[in-house]
Amino acid sequence: MGRVYLDWNATAPLRREARTAVVAALDATGNPSSPHAEGRRARAIIEDAREQVAALVGARPAEVVLTSGGTEANNAVLAGHWEAILACRIEHDSVLAPARKSGSDFIEIPVGRDGVVDGDALARQTAKARGTRALVSLQTANNETGALQPVAAAAAMAREHGLAMHTDAVQAAGRISIDMRALGVDYLTLSAHKLGGPKGVGALVIRDGAGLPAFIAGGGQERRRRAGTENVAAIAGFGAAAAAARADLAHIDRVRALRDRLEAEARQVTPAAVVVAGEADRLPNTTSLALPGTSAETLVIAFDLAGIAVSAGAACSSGKVGASHVLDAMGLAPEIARAAIRVSLGQDTTERDVAAFVAAWSRIAARCRERAVA
Repeated sequence: MGRVYLDWNATAPLRREARTAVVAALDATGNPSSPHAEGRRARAIIEDAREQVAALVGARPAEVVLTSGGTEANNAVLAGHWEAILACRIEHDSVLAPARKSGSDFIEIPVGRDGVVDGDALARQTAKARGTRALVSLQTANNETGALQPVAAAAAMAREHGLAMHTDAVQAAGRISIDMRALGVDYLTLSAHKLGGPKGVGALVIRDGAGLPAFIAGGGQERRRRAGTENVAAIAGFGAAAAAARADLAHIDRVRALRDRLEAEARQVTPAAVVVAGEADRLPNTTSLALPGTSAETLVIAFDLAGIAVSAGAACSSGKVGASHVLDAMGLAPEIARAAIRVSLGQDTTERDVAAFVAAWSRIAARCRERAVA
């Protein structure tokens, strides 16, 4: 039957449309900054892709700064010489690490056991930061649990007190509908490979009028914000993937139904299983599933041996499986936090894939029970 891929939050398989666009763009000889016909052709490929990326999140093409990925985009925002940065400990490391190293006052906002930001705490801290050049950074959706955050409400608080607002939408884009205007944010981060584009390309969407220093100097590319000759082929793939992902949103309820079935059948097999953040609004493709009495590392390896790819949180730690800072921040009991795996689905996931997961889950859980008794 081949392998079953249920790690779409780590990276989504390359879409057919993206592959076609990448291959076609490889034949664009000119430098996109050159004024001759070859250069104009390369430039047109970039600008077409920019429009497709902008349309995915309800932005203007001129607001899209193309980057090497979500990590660079997040770093660019967090390095914006802020007096204070307000963020939750459940953020991706590409937000937390630069925030802590920025020299700004780092104000940590707590989250509840559902993985959602404490709105009262955020309101108090934004009010305290009034009158300073401060940034609120709140992810649109958590990469491990899928929990959705109240970004629009947080942006309204930030705006009321004169603070800037950033959201890391890397995991959410293409899985829920996003409208940058409706959210009211100043900065929004995207990554191509999370939605079926090539790896190594992403975007920082900067609201028209929002300031941010240039983060790579040495040329006039990307409106002098990010110098360097653009990766035309990867950008073309990003644009094609963004357009395809936007169209696929019409069918996202099918993915949600598969995710719900996977959770229900796994819990039927093992009533002790816990769906982390199950009470929160979540991405329709994501579940964090814990099996007390096991470890995430053991589960990931066991599923891999069974031909199924899952993960234990973010895939940004050189293949290491360690304690999740997200689950720790949520205050989960250790026996839950250390036993949680992330299962993430996509538009190509089938009922057969879900059945294969549940069958493997049942076998793995039975072996764990046998070892516990022995």
